[in-house]
Amino acid sequence: MKIHFIAIGGSAMHNLALAMHQKGYQVTGSDDAIFEPSRTRLENKGLLPEELGWFPEKITSDIEAIILGMHAKEDNPELLRAKELGLKIYSYPEFLYEQSKNKTRVVIGGSHGKTTITSMILHVMKYHNIDVDYMVGAQLEGFDTMVHLTQENDFIVLEGDEYLSSPIDRRPKFHLYKPNIALLSGIAWDHINVFPTYENYLEQFKIFINQITDGGILVYNEEDKDLCDLVEKAANPIRKIPYQTPQYYVQNGKTYLVTPEGDMPIEVFGKHNLNNLTGAKWICQNMGVDEADFYEAIASFRGASKRLEKISENPNRVIFKDFAHSPSKVKATTNAVKEQYPDRTLIACLELHTYSSLNAEFLKEYESALDNADVAVVFYSPEAIKIKRLEEISAEQIAKAFKREDLLIYTNPKELGEYLYKLSLNNAVLLLMSSGNYGGLDLNDLIKQI
Repeated sequence: MKIHFIAIGGSAMHNLALAMHQKGYQVTGSDDAIFEPSRTRLENKGLLPEELGWFPEKITSDIEAIILGMHAKEDNPELLRAKELGLKIYSYPEFLYEQSKNKTRVVIGGSHGKTTITSMILHVMKYHNIDVDYMVGAQLEGFDTMVHLTQENDFIVLEGDEYLSSPIDRRPKFHLYKPNIALLSGIAWDHINVFPTYENYLEQFKIFINQITDGGILVYNEEDKDLCDLVEKAANPIRKIPYQTPQYYVQNGKTYLVTPEGDMPIEVFGKHNLNNLTGAKWICQNMGVDEADFYEAIASFRGASKRLEKISENPNRVIFKDFAHSPSKVKATTNAVKEQYPDRTLIACLELHTYSSLNAEFLKEYESALDNADVAVVFYSPEAIKIKRLEEISAEQIAKAFKREDLLIYTNPKELGEYLYKLSLNNAVLLLMSSGNYGGLDLNDLIKQI
């Protein structure tokens, strides 16, 4: 089968291209910008486009499927040519569903914790040599790609993102998977450029629940009131399994999980991650892994890339990097680190980078998000606001939103860098939270220097 990727360089798109190449498909693709690690990974498999740009002449009638990435625009020349030829055009999630129609689809959804829960499940399956297909939103230790597709595996585990599917398919990605087994970790308003009100955002999860196949299973976090209300009102014939944060304690900087087999030290920490772990346990049990085998495997799970990732440590200081950017994630991550290191100075440095976080109306959602940090720093780039064509925001607005008088606010990456380089990290923890790169700050050099 011959397939062509429009915007092959994206994180998800290039992984799907690699997976389809591995499956034996004839893969081609185009993009106007391809960065590392996508570039090298595509090049190693002979899939890197010879030159950057869009080339409608690449789109020929013998192509059986076009896969359209979010980076492409509606007027993309290759897309227009594909429409002209009447070719089958798939969004990324739509194509994944096509590849998994005859499998048991396990979909992990929710505003937070999706990548971590999916990663936990895959870690457990790999530990016990259970082969499954998958799509996950981060590179995992011991896994070559973020997407794996086969003919023979019975299960596919899919991270169910609520963001849009493609430039011409405005449905949330997780609406396209039709799960047999589903998990929802909780609901916290995000993506306000697409879902302008909380009620509108909530509706997407209601639709997701209604699309679980008859006789299917929904595992859900019963500590989230709005999620519980949705689940209770759902009338489709599915089995509903609630879960909650398990019993645990922290001792000498180590988290111990209380299990029927005894108290077990684990590598991950924080209330939100323990909550994620319990959700993953229920999913694994419904995939045939018993509780004792789950605990045996999860003890060695170190976390997904960029999710509370320990990037440097010595006896005096620890540095973490985390993808947290939405208010609920920032608060959960900050609280987790303070709980793990209560006797150390916690310096939390957050970049406001996403469309939602740079929106003047949405800023108030960050109230108390950094309260547990001993030193709280916020960076945002006025240039990013211009690029996103948003209304300008001021340092005063940010300080007012976080309701923290001692909040340090930087808008210049050089000045932020100078501040961080001079930090005294004696008996301290530095927590870097961003889905961006602090305006181009070289974090690797920063870590070497401090």
